[in-house]
Amino acid sequence: MPAATTGRTGVAVIGLGGAVASTAVAGVELLRLGSMTTAGLPFAHREDLVPYESLVFGGWDVRGDDLAKAAHVHRVLEPALIEAVGSQLQHIEPWPAVADEAYCRNATGTNVVGIGPLRQRVARVREDLRRFKEAEGLERVVVVNLASTEAWPDLTSAVLADLDTFDKGLDTDEAVITPGMIYCYAAIAEGCPYVNFTPGFADVPALLEFAERENVPVAGKDGKTGQTLIKTVLAPAFRSRALRVEGWYSTNILGNRDGAILDDPSSLASKLDTKGSVLDSILGYEVADHVVRIDYYRPRGDSKEAWDNIDLVGFLGARMQLKVDFLCRDSILAAPLVLELVRLLAEADRRGEGGPQEQLGYFFKAPVTRAGQTPEHALHVQERVLLDWLDRR
Repeated sequence: MPAATTGRTGVAVIGLGGAVASTAVAGVELLRLGSMTTAGLPFAHREDLVPYESLVFGGWDVRGDDLAKAAHVHRVLEPALIEAVGSQLQHIEPWPAVADEAYCRNATGTNVVGIGPLRQRVARVREDLRRFKEAEGLERVVVVNLASTEAWPDLTSAVLADLDTFDKGLDTDEAVITPGMIYCYAAIAEGCPYVNFTPGFADVPALLEFAERENVPVAGKDGKTGQTLIKTVLAPAFRSRALRVEGWYSTNILGNRDGAILDDPSSLASKLDTKGSVLDSILGYEVADHVVRIDYYRPRGDSKEAWDNIDLVGFLGARMQLKVDFLCRDSILAAPLVLELVRLLAEADRRGEGGPQEQLGYFFKAPVTRAGQTPEHALHVQERVLLDWLDRR
């Protein structure tokens, strides 16, 4: 097997000016200064993966603010931490983004590529990736989708069914092809590993076929950070002890940009689908009263509250309840996972392992799998699969 990667690795982020991305970039810069611990980074001990300090960031956003300004706006980090790496963050400005308000009505900005033919938009993203790689002298570039949640397209459309029809759809400007799909297609065409950390549906059969054909690693979708993380830990325990889940009520309140995007019903529907899909799979039966809510509450900012009420039935029909109130920091949970995914996708690329990276299901609410495969959701099983893959050298 080839030696471990030591060169500079590019990270091209869709949604570079968002809270998660700006937090991740600031975190790497603070690591370079030696003023940050590796808390929250589950694979910091793996010296066989690319070093955090070798990561070079660029990417797209509908807002053109440099990352120092963006980080202050999002208020995830204390101002003193941002100012400690302010000069580095100021030099990173987002490239104009490929966006379409039809798929994300609450995400607006002026730093956008003009609406044009889909092929032209794909060409623009590919050009950005080539320029980034050449200008920074990068060994490889990993593309990470951290954009606002898109509304799902018509998934029954024949355009998305295979690569041939998708290519024809690009030529005829089919409306079913979303901005997220354009980025994914362009990344694969450029040989760049691609990870979808959003609930957006970029893992359509046509694009998975393209990734397999080009032997490009892809992973996703929808990062598992807070409430769903807890759900995939608790549900296996209930199943193991034969405690039947009669009902599970989950609600979230958050006030960051992601929350504002999810205030739009079409974007919210995409998010609720991925959040609600894991429980029945783990338990092995349908929980009829499984309710998931997400509400935008501006004063909370990035400090999300995820509250669960679980109704259980035990021995002799005795009823019990468990209540969990997770007062979490949305971007603080997500940013380190993004950094680990970049390192792991770079490793998959180094090994020459293209197509869906099922071993990375550990990170996602709705893991992408190869055709015909059922995703695993229990966190302890996902972790073992990933560790086995890492150790298979």
